[in-house]
Amino acid sequence: MNSELLIKENYSLRNYNTFNLDSTAKKFIELKDNDEIEHFIRSEFLKDRILILGGGSNLLLLNDFDGIVAHLSNKGIRVINESGDDVIIECEAGEIWDDVVSFCVENKFYGIENLALIPGTIGAAPIQNIGAYGVEIKDVLVSVDGFDLITREKRILTVAECELDYRSSIFKTTLKGRFLISKVKLRLSRKKKFHLNYRALNEKFGKRSVDQISIEDVSSYIKKIRTEKLPDHKILGNAGSFFKNPEVLPEQLAELKKEHHDIVSFATTAGTYKIAAGWLIEECGFKGKRIGNVSCYEKQALVIVNHGGATGKEIKEYSERIQGAVKNKFGINLTPEVNII
Repeated sequence: MNSELLIKENYSLRNYNTFNLDSTAKKFIELKDNDEIEHFIRSEFLKDRILILGGGSNLLLLNDFDGIVAHLSNKGIRVINESGDDVIIECEAGEIWDDVVSFCVENKFYGIENLALIPGTIGAAPIQNIGAYGVEIKDVLVSVDGFDLITREKRILTVAECELDYRSSIFKTTLKGRFLISKVKLRLSRKKKFHLNYRALNEKFGKRSVDQISIEDVSSYIKKIRTEKLPDHKILGNAGSFFKNPEVLPEQLAELKKEHHDIVSFATTAGTYKIAAGWLIEECGFKGKRIGNVSCYEKQALVIVNHGGATGKEIKEYSERIQGAVKNKFGINLTPEVNII
């Protein structure tokens, strides 16, 4: 049965993670379509240690992977339902996220233009509940199709069942390491509506009426901001924001402001406050600070970069220095957003 799947042994993952780490997989399988995915689910490979890999854009590999890496590269985007202003699209999990955004922009399907240029695949997007500039995938997610790697059952999980939270989901808790997402359905809108509350977007578009703004305008501006602020992983290996923005109670924020008047924070709908992790890191002197081949990016302290030749362990050690410094100065624990394996 396994002969139908092409297995590569001792395979370099350098081109499959955006930190550009040269870790090796004991076995590597490319899953290019649904037949191959179902074949993989039925196979004896599931008895081994498994890592399901998309774009590798939120991953820090500490060592070689002593198991099977299954890389999803199945492609396809299609409209499956239209009702009034609503449009539902179904995407194969291996589709590049930014290609999905481009498809929606080209077709004037509103809802995810603020998420332009986020790296990775759509299959990984619900795992992390990706978000940027006031929008998260949970705002548009309908459901995911996939397989339980323990029971081998095919399952469809609704957005509610995915338990999406700030950079988290059921796939990082109860179903961590045991679910393969094969398809993702999103609900977009043909009705022109933008999310422009984020300061940079409000400054750019706030004085214009909706009729004076196009979906291409918003998408292009988001890309401009991201390109100016974030490094190209092909040049400087990185996984975007390394840490989550910590959340504090109003009284904790008030206490922090006594000593740190210019602390950067923003209110949440839950009545708490998120503190900008990048500001905390910068205040601790890590912005642009290089140790060996690792540093915080000179334009954005929240992004840890590999200047070339760094190991996963060195990147983790650097991140732990940051955590210690922030804890020491502010009494705040920073939690990694990146998946560390």
